[in-house]
Amino acid sequence: MPEKRWKTYEEVAAYLLDQFAEHFGVGRFEGKQIVAGDSGTEWEIDAKGCAEGGGRVIVVECKRHTKSGISQAITGSLAWTIQDVGADGGILVSPLGLQEGAKKVAAKASIVEVILNQDSTTTDYILRFLNQIHI
Repeated sequence: MPEKRWKTYEEVAAYLLDQFAEHFGVGRFEGKQIVAGDSGTEWEIDAKGCAEGGGRVIVVECKRHTKSGISQAITGSLAWTIQDVGADGGILVSPLGLQEGAKKVAAKASIVEVILNQDSTTTDYILRFLNQIHI
């Protein structure tokens, strides 16, 4: 059975973020993992940016939504995850970007919007972030 598109999207996003890690102030991005929160819960995150020698951590959430932008609720959930795991910020990766309410939450919670085409591969992609476009 072919791999699910959302899973491939997450893997491609983690790979590409790792290629541009320095733009986000970290040394590398790691793939999907479980991280412990101060609340006593665990969170499954799609990827994690890490500074060399510890320090800065960025939580990554990928949503391959193709009909509408990312909602305020999804962005708020990532904001809480960032706070609970003690991360320095987050990245929300999606094909269509954030809705208006989500943009406000992202700005307050240090979440960077990354636009990645829905059918991107590790060699054929359009990645937009921080007022840059990488093809």
